Amino acid sequence: MRVATFNNPTTVFEGPEGLTGFEHDLARMFARRLGVRVEFVMAGSFGEILPLVRERKVHFAAAGLAVTPERQKLVKFGPSYQKITQQVVFRMGEGSKPPKKVEDLIGKTLEVTANTSHEEALKRLKVQHPTLDWNAYKELEPEDLLELVNQKLIDYTITDSNHFAVARRYYPSLAMAFDLTQPEDLAWAFPHSNDDSLYNEMLLFFHNIRSDGRLDQLLERYYGYVERLNFVDLVTFKRHYLERLPRYKELFYCAENKTGTDWRLLAAVSYQESHWDPDAVSPTGVEGLMMLTRGTANDLGVEKRNDPEESILGGSVYLSQLRDIAPEEITEPDRTWFALAGYNVGFGHVEDARDLAARQEEDPNKWAVVKNYLPLLSKEAWFKQTRHGYARGKEPVNYVDNIRGYYDLIIRFDEEEKAEKPKATILEISTPLAL
Repeated sequence: MRVATFNNPTTVFEGPEGLTGFEHDLARMFARRLGVRVEFVMAGSFGEILPLVRERKVHFAAAGLAVTPERQKLVKFGPSYQKITQQVVFRMGEGSKPPKKVEDLIGKTLEVTANTSHEEALKRLKVQHPTLDWNAYKELEPEDLLELVNQKLIDYTITDSNHFAVARRYYPSLAMAFDLTQPEDLAWAFPHSNDDSLYNEMLLFFHNIRSDGRLDQLLERYYGYVERLNFVDLVTFKRHYLERLPRYKELFYCAENKTGTDWRLLAAVSYQESHWDPDAVSPTGVEGLMMLTRGTANDLGVEKRNDPEESILGGSVYLSQLRDIAPEEITEPDRTWFALAGYNVGFGHVEDARDLAARQEEDPNKWAVVKNYLPLLSKEAWFKQTRHGYARGKEPVNYVDNIRGYYDLIIRFDEEEKAEKPKATILEISTPLAL
């Protein structure tokens, strides 16, 4: 099964363990239902996606496509799986005044990607605002245009709300000015055809994943945590990444070699715990880079909790232990999120939340489900039903969300640093994937 898509943070991209992304996972789920292999055909630009579909070079496109009247004339869309708005993005700063309406864009430098729903929306608006003008570029993608706004080379661009929710973490000075459109549906695009067998299978697939919660779980995996970090969080993190983390990178590398846990995840845990301050001490007595309790440190053989090497290795071993004790039916990445919650609040309370979910006939092995039950552990009507009793259950939810955000940032910054160095080979991301 050939699927057209595009390299983008909201579609398909290269992650720490290979291809990943919302559309990637969704298409693989569909292929698994059909019992076929999926081959992702990476479009060279966004404007190439629909022609691939219309010319039947692919079976369909899974590329975060907004359903618009113009596009409906060209292709046949499936059911909506996500709603977004188109947003005007600007750079915050002293003296900068955010635009509040379309009229405020007139006379400013507004640039968008050509052949996108963003350009379609502007063309519709130009009917009411004849002096509205913009530049559209085939060779520049939304991420490129965000960078231009960030560098103050242009005033505004337009991006989808789901894309900006992800991208704003890398550009803390950028902000959404206003929604340019009403909510729009995202859907897969199929060619108009007399044979609707694949299309009908797709309709059944979406009905099933919406009914059994898998669609919501996938949305949580990629979007359920991205808006946790605010401007101050992001700016502070970038400063500490540059100034503090380099002192401890080798220790995180060593911990990864000994325990197999991605050093970038360990660094994210450490930042959430201590902001990479080896002398950090909490009011409850936990201390060090990985904020180990005295009891946990003793169990791990950590003698000096404020010793960076001991703390990082101890925290890494402890996280591995928590991951190992999680029930085997919990798969990744949920297994890691459960382990992180246990690191914060204790795995007994995590098990209590899983039990509550199971009693409500929801899946206790999915973090997207259990994260909704953990906060109930602070309510007497609920914690009285559990083995381990009261817990500040909202804290581990925020804790895990923050770490997921920091982990994404470290991966991004680490990849940028690698890209600045000479490369021996270039990774191809359009290879067929076996299911």
